[in-house]
Amino acid sequence: MTALRYRRAALLAGLAAMLCLATVEAQRPRRKGGGPRPNRPRMADTIKANVYADNSFMLWINGELVAVDSIAFVPHNAISVDILPQYPMTIAVMAKDFSDEKTGLEWNNTQIGDGGFVMKLGDGTATNGEWKAKKVFWGPIDGDMENPRTERIALPEGWNQPDFDDSDWGRATVFTAEQVRPQQPYRDYDFAGAEFIWSEDLELDNTVLFRYRVESPPNR
Repeated sequence: MTALRYRRAALLAGLAAMLCLATVEAQRPRRKGGGPRPNRPRMADTIKANVYADNSFMLWINGELVAVDSIAFVPHNAISVDILPQYPMTIAVMAKDFSDEKTGLEWNNTQIGDGGFVMKLGDGTATNGEWKAKKVFWGPIDGDMENPRTERIALPEGWNQPDFDDSDWGRATVFTAEQVRPQQPYRDYDFAGAEFIWSEDLELDNTVLFRYRVESPPNR
């Protein structure tokens, strides 16, 4: 009788384990239409993002913050990060020129600075005049260094999200490297084919938002 009870207990335990496994399997997410689940992304699926800003930046891809300039403002810094692209891909950037919050001037309020932003992705995406741009902080107003004043507007809600409507934003203005005068880190990375962009005023606009949508990999 004891052996029989052991066999029954083992059978019941086995049935319980099978039921548990079946329940877990049923609760796992399935692809539409069935079939095997896709493989997990690998490093081979990533692409490089090379970014340089005068003076600093924050970068979002599809609404997720993926890179922040690790050196705030000075010295100028270039960043290279691996990102996992998912198309369509929405790129959003906040770029900041070094400036006093009250005067818009730099270097102890002795001069007006200038900005500049450039970016190149491993899929061929690069900054150009097709990107959208919106200034949110600028000054000194009219370039007045004797009585410097600044103006700021609130960040548009959800501006860095893929579904944000940027139809009323203007196009970015393209500037040459000679106008931006990038420091050495810019030359240490691959920015071939990418153009420096900013809002209309390279000197007086201190914080600029950028957006760009990539429907599919440009290199394919």
